[in-house]
Order: sequence, then structure tokens, then C-alpha cells
Amino acid sequence: MATETTHGDGLADAIGVAEHSAGNTGMPQLDTSHWGNQIFWLALALIAIYLILSRVALPRISAILAERQGTISNDIAAAEDLKAKAVDAEAAYDKALVDARAEAQRIIEQAKAEMQSDLDAAIAKADGEIAAKAAESEAAIAEIRAGAVESVKAVAKSTAKEIITAMGGKADAKTITAAVTARMKG
Repeated sequence: MATETTHGDGLADAIGVAEHSAGNTGMPQLDTSHWGNQIFWLALALIAIYLILSRVALPRISAILAERQGTISNDIAAAEDLKAKAVDAEAAYDKALVDARAEAQRIIEQAKAEMQSDLDAAIAKADGEIAAKAAESEAAIAEIRAGAVESVKAVAKSTAKEIITAMGGKADAKTITAAVTARMKG
């Protein structure tokens, strides 16, 4: 009855297992008598890991990756949209700049034309004033000349009369006037 085990013999069983284990040296995983059991539990663990990963973890990871890809796609689309808007804004800015330059050139040309017309009017007015003053001056000079000629005639007549009288001659006014007039003509 050595094969019967009782509660009191539990210690003996443990010792028997220890002796059996002591006889086998090496790792229990490499013991071929336990491979069937190990393959079963390995397959069960792999199936459990596969089911957990395929039902829980991988759908969450794929959802996160899909969301991330969607966010990246949306951000790229938004960036392209903003880039297109920036290109449009730059084109509008360039057009506004060209229009502003054209407007400035038009204003400059208009100001030049106004200044030229004002200058032409001022020159015409000044020319008119100069012509009027020149005419006044010519009239004054003609008047002075006429007065000078008359004064010269009067002085020449009186001088000729004085000279003739001083020389002892007698001169009548008609002869002196005719002589002075003839001499003044050339």
C-alpha cells in the first residue's frame, strides 16, 4: 500500500516528486513529456492575445490612425486653401500696387498739366503786362523825343539868334527857323 496516499503521506509525495525532479537535470520547458501541455497553453495564449488585440486594441489603434490621417488630410487641405488664398491676396496686392502707381502717375501728369497751364497763363499775363509797359515806355520815349526835338529847336534858335547878334548881324526869326529846320532834317 505504498501506492496509496493519505493526508499523512502528502509529504512523501512531495519528496517523490522532488526526487524525480532531481533525477532530471535541465529546464522543464525542454522536457518532451510536457510539450503537449505547453503547446496547448501556448496556442490558447496566442488565441487569447489575438482576440484581445483584434477586438480591442487594433480597432482603437486603427481608429486613432484613421483620425490622425483625417486630421492630417484636413490640415493639408486647409494649408492648400490658405496657400491659394495667399496667392490670391498677393495677386490682389500686386494689382492694387500697379493701380496705385498708375493713379499716382495720372495725378502727376494732371498736376504737371495744371502747372503748365498756370505757367502759360502767368507767362501770357506777364507778356501782356510787359507789352503794355513797353508801349507806355515807347509812348513816353516818343513824347520825350518830341519834347527834346522841340527843346533842341528852341535852344538852337535862341543860340543861333544870340550868335548872329553877337557877331553883329541882324537875324530875323523866319530865317533862323528855316536854317535850324533844314539842319535838323539832315
